[in-house]
Amino acid sequence: MAEISTSGNKGKGIRSDCFVTLELTTGGGINLLIESKVGVMFQESIRKLALEMMAFFQIEHANLKIEDLGALPLVLAARIEAAVKKLVTTKKDYLLPFVEENKYTTARDRNRFSRLYLPGNSPALMINAGIHHPDGIILDLEDAVAPDKKFEARFLVRNALRNIDFYGAERMVRINQGERGLEDLEYVISYNVNLILLPKCEHPEQVQAVNKKIQEIVNRKSSLENPIWLMPIIESALGVINAFSIASSADNVVALAIGLEDYTADLGTRRTLEGKESFFARSMVVNAARAAGIQPIDSVFSDIGDMEALKQNVLNSKALGFDGMGCIHPRQIKVIHEAFAPTSDEVEKAKKIVFAFHEAEKKGLGVVALGNKMIDPPVVKRALNTINLAVKMNKLAENWRESYEEI
Repeated sequence: MAEISTSGNKGKGIRSDCFVTLELTTGGGINLLIESKVGVMFQESIRKLALEMMAFFQIEHANLKIEDLGALPLVLAARIEAAVKKLVTTKKDYLLPFVEENKYTTARDRNRFSRLYLPGNSPALMINAGIHHPDGIILDLEDAVAPDKKFEARFLVRNALRNIDFYGAERMVRINQGERGLEDLEYVISYNVNLILLPKCEHPEQVQAVNKKIQEIVNRKSSLENPIWLMPIIESALGVINAFSIASSADNVVALAIGLEDYTADLGTRRTLEGKESFFARSMVVNAARAAGIQPIDSVFSDIGDMEALKQNVLNSKALGFDGMGCIHPRQIKVIHEAFAPTSDEVEKAKKIVFAFHEAEKKGLGVVALGNKMIDPPVVKRALNTINLAVKMNKLAENWRESYEEI
């Protein structure tokens, strides 16, 4: 019986992808058929890559059909490798050269206002995602990928981490739940992923299991230099109740997120714009994160056409104490950044606090009054955070104190 496997996507609306059909045979060498809309320019390079990969995986006899829809080499390679590994057991990985632009690390306390979800099996959405400048880009292996596509999505996500320039965005991957999620880590840990999202987290043991697996991979491959941060996602009533133990379960947990679609489904209610049904859960996540010294991150806003409602949602989120939220479309990024940014009133108040405290320090005072309120170090710290954020977002000049002292 012939052994046949497929990988990739085709059909109406599919672009920057390909569909690979691989049939192992007992003779006849490699019969390669390429159908491509850009074949005049790229057929020879596609042929060269395909034959090179067949030789790399020591496949001598096969029928290989590639239906190309403008796929980049990293996509072609991922699709061919997935098709091969559905039929052949091998420990070899076909890796294109790592692009230098992707060899950056991210800080524990960096801004995470926006994180853009991208389906892990849809290359067209990945290729130019970085130009929209989200704080983080999530390559999603969980809910955004159909069950029968999860295996091949791993190769695409791995190659995207190696070969797509995300312009400095934090490179995130949302893994699957349970054992499948631990297996996902094999495809991302060694490729300079910055942060792993843990879906439907309900117990600290889930965080510890992920860290144990990460350490096993590091010990085996001995090639990891960058820190790998974790962001558990609370998506159930049990997760909400255990939020603090999850938030404080490991030193590399830097943020705690909430997913409201699954949470409201778990409650048996419906998510609304007003958010009364999720107020308790969101407050619990914020308090758990703050108590653990990490960032609270809000859920996505699913209506990509209503920017005014999005803005109000972000302002409500900020008022509850969240530091950021997810987004599902690039057009949401600008609104999220602007709404989470310090307002002019907040910046002016912060400037007064910092300046007044600075003057008090000159006089040897530990506290000082501004109006009828006392200013102590924790208040100053919050004010400095506001100022640093305003400077970073070009809402305040770096030398603001010089001009302020002149007034």
